[in-house]
Amino acid sequence: MDKWTVHDADELYNISRWGEGFFSINSDGHVIAHPKGQGKGDIDLKYLIEDLEDRGIALPVLLRFSDILARRIEDVSLAFAGAIKEYDYKGSYQSVVPIKVNQQKHVVEELITSGRPYHLGLEAGSKPELLAAIGMIDDPQAIIVCNGYKDFEYLETALLSCKIGLRTIIICDRFQEIVDLVRLKNERNLVGPIGVRCKLAAKGAGRWSESGGEFSKFGLTANELVKAVDLLAQNNMLDQLKCLHFHIGSQVTAIRAVKGAIREASRLFVDLYKMGAKLEYLDVGGGLAVDYDGSKTNFASSANYTLQEYATDIVAELGAACSREDVPHPVILSESGRALVAHHSVLVFNVLGVNELTQTDALLPEVTDDDHEILHDLKELYTNINAKNFVEIYHDASEAKDQLTNLFTLGYVSLRERAKAEEMFLACVRKMMALAEKLEYVPEDIERIQKKMFDTYYCNFSVFQSVPDHWAVGGLFPVMPLHRLGEEPKRRGIIADLTCDSDGKIAKFIDLHDVNSTLALHNFDGSPYYVGVFLVGAYQETLGDLHNLFGDTNVVHVSLSETGGYRITHHVAGDTVADVLEYMEYEPKELIRRVRMATEEALSSGRMTFDEVRALMARYETGLSGYTYLEGEDQMLTVTDQNGQTTKARENPRQFPHISGVQAAVPVSPVAPVAETAAQT
Repeated sequence: MDKWTVHDADELYNISRWGEGFFSINSDGHVIAHPKGQGKGDIDLKYLIEDLEDRGIALPVLLRFSDILARRIEDVSLAFAGAIKEYDYKGSYQSVVPIKVNQQKHVVEELITSGRPYHLGLEAGSKPELLAAIGMIDDPQAIIVCNGYKDFEYLETALLSCKIGLRTIIICDRFQEIVDLVRLKNERNLVGPIGVRCKLAAKGAGRWSESGGEFSKFGLTANELVKAVDLLAQNNMLDQLKCLHFHIGSQVTAIRAVKGAIREASRLFVDLYKMGAKLEYLDVGGGLAVDYDGSKTNFASSANYTLQEYATDIVAELGAACSREDVPHPVILSESGRALVAHHSVLVFNVLGVNELTQTDALLPEVTDDDHEILHDLKELYTNINAKNFVEIYHDASEAKDQLTNLFTLGYVSLRERAKAEEMFLACVRKMMALAEKLEYVPEDIERIQKKMFDTYYCNFSVFQSVPDHWAVGGLFPVMPLHRLGEEPKRRGIIADLTCDSDGKIAKFIDLHDVNSTLALHNFDGSPYYVGVFLVGAYQETLGDLHNLFGDTNVVHVSLSETGGYRITHHVAGDTVADVLEYMEYEPKELIRRVRMATEEALSSGRMTFDEVRALMARYETGLSGYTYLEGEDQMLTVTDQNGQTTKARENPRQFPHISGVQAAVPVSPVAPVAETAAQT
């Protein structure tokens, strides 16, 4: 057989297909990031994680690559620029990123900063998001698009923001909002750019296709559009109608749906303009899909089109429709939040332990003369398994195990004998699966049991907090080890989190042709084993909950430095236990007081010693101030520096990050690297 290589790992995990050039595997078998693209500086993720641990930043950690955000904004803008040039389109393009996709302040700041050359704007879907957008936007050419349900106060705030120089467009999702805007104009003389969201007959494609169509939650029907134009004209406000908006759903997987929507929307735009509306913008909404599995298909977690194809179809169709009717070409707006931010975040956690159901080197239990005859039958069945009879023996072994289980229930065999029967049956199944791997066709019964035979890798994270879309809607994300990829992964397992909930797991994984029920992983020997979940930059952070009181993870923003290497620009500390308890209305000081009183009572009654009281209180108070996840303190040293400050460090800290492809440099970080002399101390 050919020797396993990192190329095989690339094929197995599809990283070159879904990575969009931002991630690959190096010759050491480590996943590396290319935040600015191939050949422009690389970061070894294994070494990055080890460097963070040396700083005392515990796993799990969410890595945010700031340069990927900048690159995605550039990619989308240049795709539309290329299409505009190719089709001689007379208008322009501006991107508007929905705050709801990732509301974290540092992410929004980086989007605005990176998008300034392209006048990137923000989309607000609620009053809180509108207030955030008003306070964050500092580019007078950037646009704020207001979507969602709007009351009178929301509308008034949006109109007043125009008076401080912001380009705020109110998209009316309901006809009543048109009525309220007329009232604000007549009663308070407040006016500003207005848009209308239309309900298209065309529908999207994919998991969220019901977001569009004639029965969608928001939007004006054709009849309501006509009534809106008439009402605005009657109140001398038709010149304020600047934008037509539509949305056919998030993660639109098929380009045909995009083509149908832009064709219908272009026709509406032309007719509204000819009715007297001074339209200047067409907002095509969101929906630009992310290819999570790399299959380039019309699958819920993929897309059968490229970014350039998406931009080209929109520009070509809209330009042609306007030119035919001699209507000025509008500015094209898009709200492609998922496509802009998904790639920039990677969740990293460590494996804590493994339940090895597929362990092939397990010894057969000894069967004695005193054991039940069924155990002797199982042993004989195991001995006789071969490639020709293993299906028949599977049936016989299953029946034998069930018989012995029934005998145990009736009290005829012991628990020890039942345990032996289960081990013998598992040994038979493992032997059959090894034989089945060599066959081109796997019998249905064996294939069914194969799906149940997997190892469970217990990992230091919470699905509900960090990957909620996987739990809630079955979303797929690329999951893979970050190292040891030069070694063939011979285990098949699922990822289980720290929660006590049976749903707290990742048990569906990407594949080019199907959805896998297991993930290829390496044997876990207790040494650090890091796993990454990729493309989690969109929606996951804000949607996460506090199931089992696991809070926000540590977050680290990483960017490539100009001198080579990388720098940590932000470290957002994860929630402490006290933080999440306070979210639930617990008062940490009161909890400490109660525990203290309980220890005093135990001390008085002789149930505890002074040492035990001191140990419990120290553990309790330290626990409240600690990370909600497992910190692995047994693998860390307590280090005291020259100023008497203590921190946690590994036994062999490195002084510089390990970076592939560029010159290593000392990272700039708000958390100072641990000095060698301090570590030795």
